[in-house]
Amino acid sequence: MTSVDISIVSSAHDVADARLHRTAAALLRAGMTVEVIGLGDAAGGPAGTRVVALGDRGGAFRRLRRDLALPFRASGRVVMTLDPDLVPAAAAVRLLRRGRLAADVHEDYLKLLRDRPWGATWKGAVGSVLVRACTAATRRADLTVVADDHVPPLTARRRLVVKNLPDLGYLPKPADPDPEPRAVYIGDVRRSRGLAAMLAAVEAAEPWHLDIVGPVAAADQEWLARWRRESPAAARVRLHGRLAPREAWGIAQGAWTGLALLDDTPAFREAVPTKLYEYLGCGLAVVATPLPRMARIVTESGAGYVVRDTDDAGRVLREWADRPEGLRAMRKAALEWTDRNLTGASPSDELAHTISDLVRAAGR
Repeated sequence: MTSVDISIVSSAHDVADARLHRTAAALLRAGMTVEVIGLGDAAGGPAGTRVVALGDRGGAFRRLRRDLALPFRASGRVVMTLDPDLVPAAAAVRLLRRGRLAADVHEDYLKLLRDRPWGATWKGAVGSVLVRACTAATRRADLTVVADDHVPPLTARRRLVVKNLPDLGYLPKPADPDPEPRAVYIGDVRRSRGLAAMLAAVEAAEPWHLDIVGPVAAADQEWLARWRRESPAAARVRLHGRLAPREAWGIAQGAWTGLALLDDTPAFREAVPTKLYEYLGCGLAVVATPLPRMARIVTESGAGYVVRDTDDAGRVLREWADRPEGLRAMRKAALEWTDRNLTGASPSDELAHTISDLVRAAGR
């Protein structure tokens, strides 16, 4: 690959990140050459791209160094940032090289700060100031991409909503459920995203097994290690760590249900986790907490249960183990909902079309 149309750059995301993979796949389908610079192992990066992997995350000082240096390492005519703190340096690169800048803002970072254990400390206060400043900078990018209508900035020079809908190409073909009941969770692994809740539910629902795919948050690793030492259900829970999307979702094949037991936090209340769409696309029944938008999809699709708490989740799992015929109807409903709502052109393809315009403009 001798020239690059677009560089996707992140100082905080692993090159195996699913949204990154979806974006890269759409850009490749549109005929562009793609460079990816991010954390992790190059083997987890999107196929068909030039991948520069930077290893582990490190501390705050290392991230600051990456924020300042990575945009200057990017060789694309268009630089796309996945973290708002990269935008100031990337804007400088745009001016020096007369390129174009696309800023992808896929979370409401101010609300996300409140979900973190340190969000109420001085670190959270400093983080809030930085988030506001960097989010303001994204408004001036040539293209500002947001993951949902409510995600800031609400106004920008050119704002495009690209929702976190899955690329069905990396999901496994729907398959008959395994002989033994098995649940799956794929995503960011932390207690606010349901780690403790799903472990407690499976603990109360023998003989259920649970596969957890994704990186465990540093703040929860000690708690999880203690649970694994002490819980009688530890042997029924498998932790796979971070995997590239196709490999991660391969583990969902044959599972009975997907778990989405997120806490009701400011960041999650208005969002729909991508994993919900992915569970439905795999033909899995879903067990979810009553976050408004997520609960509406589960209820309207008829593809699962919205549960009040951990005890309710355990009850649902025991019921399915005893009477799996109800589960089969929900799995069918999941695929029918997918056919109605997730087929056709994807938002990532619309994004690729818009970025191709930026590439041409940068070439001129």
